[in-house]
Amino acid sequence: MSPLLSNAILLSLFLFSLTMVLTLLRLFKGPSAQDRVLALDYLYIVAMLMMLVLGIRYASDTYFEAALMIALFGFVGSFALAKFLLRGEVIE
Repeated sequence: MSPLLSNAILLSLFLFSLTMVLTLLRLFKGPSAQDRVLALDYLYIVAMLMMLVLGIRYASDTYFEAALMIALFGFVGSFALAKFLLRGEVIE
């Protein structure tokens, strides 16, 4: 791996970590439930991106599969939370 790619990966992992910290602050402090749901949605997107960058860094397919699982579970979780906020129940 070239030094430029290695430094770019480290920088992107640092920025993703900083983004996760700021998103966690919004998740815990959010003024409304909708803001908290959006912060949770953004948190799983950033976690998925971190898994993809780690997969590139370590050249492992396992990280890509983990990113796919995070995306699937995050989508289902966001859908369930949005439905709960709209109707007050998840299962009809």
